Amino acid sequence: MGFTLTSEGRREGAAAKGWLRAHKWWLLRRLCQVSVLGIFMIGPMAGVWIMRGNFASSELLGTVPLADPYIFVQSLVAGNPPIAIAVIGAALITALYLVVGGRAYCGWVCPVNVVTDSAFWLREKLGITRDRKLDRRTRVWILFASLVTSFATGTIAWEFVNPVSILQRGLIFGIGAGWGIVVAVFLLDLFVTRRGWCSHLCPVGAFYGVIGRGSLVRVAAARREDCTNCGKCFNVCTEPHVITPALKGNGTRLILSGDCVNCGSCIDSCPVDVFEMTQRFRTWPVDPPAADRVS
Repeated sequence: MGFTLTSEGRREGAAAKGWLRAHKWWLLRRLCQVSVLGIFMIGPMAGVWIMRGNFASSELLGTVPLADPYIFVQSLVAGNPPIAIAVIGAALITALYLVVGGRAYCGWVCPVNVVTDSAFWLREKLGITRDRKLDRRTRVWILFASLVTSFATGTIAWEFVNPVSILQRGLIFGIGAGWGIVVAVFLLDLFVTRRGWCSHLCPVGAFYGVIGRGSLVRVAAARREDCTNCGKCFNVCTEPHVITPALKGNGTRLILSGDCVNCGSCIDSCPVDVFEMTQRFRTWPVDPPAADRVS
């Protein structure tokens, strides 16, 4: 499901550009997600230790420490003294996402993204239109609650229910009670609300969204004057509100919102190639007044 792209939002792009060009960024994302998960799993399953640990804390090739900065912050508020190796690991990951985009983690690395994309694909196939509106600020409140809980209990609270960690352990060690949380995420996105988990509830996305506000790599509506208002980009985007200022505004053509996952879906789906991947210091000529534009 998550690996078979038949989304309605991309069909026009495929018809105009060909299947491969209309799925370029999707294919790259899936390759990245599978590769990252495979690097973590090949050690315990085959004894080839490229990466030891998990998505929360790991070591690359036995020398480079890596640590999820969200987990690191929880550890600090839980009262644990900062350890040099954890500080270095969290700093390296933070620096990476300051370049590629904070919520690029959500679109390019997080394995739960495959679960939620699969739910969205099935939702479209089944024609499910029910969409209970959730406030996307809920994920910020859950982020805050996880930090408060860590402070109150002296534990890294989110790890007890983190679907990413549960999914990784489940794939390595088999079925366990924790799989119920992963199934619940799938059913939420399928039956309750469109993109419910990643866009409205996940505190990890909220945390990386803060980093993403200042990241270097951006998607841009570089040729927005060519837009035909077909709406395909809004249909495929997991956070469609991020597109409007860049596509329909008079200011920068860059998508600057920290909510953007830099997934490239808008690039794939657009039949007239309005969007491109670029960097935040890119500039364009000033747009003519609205009255002078060709409609």
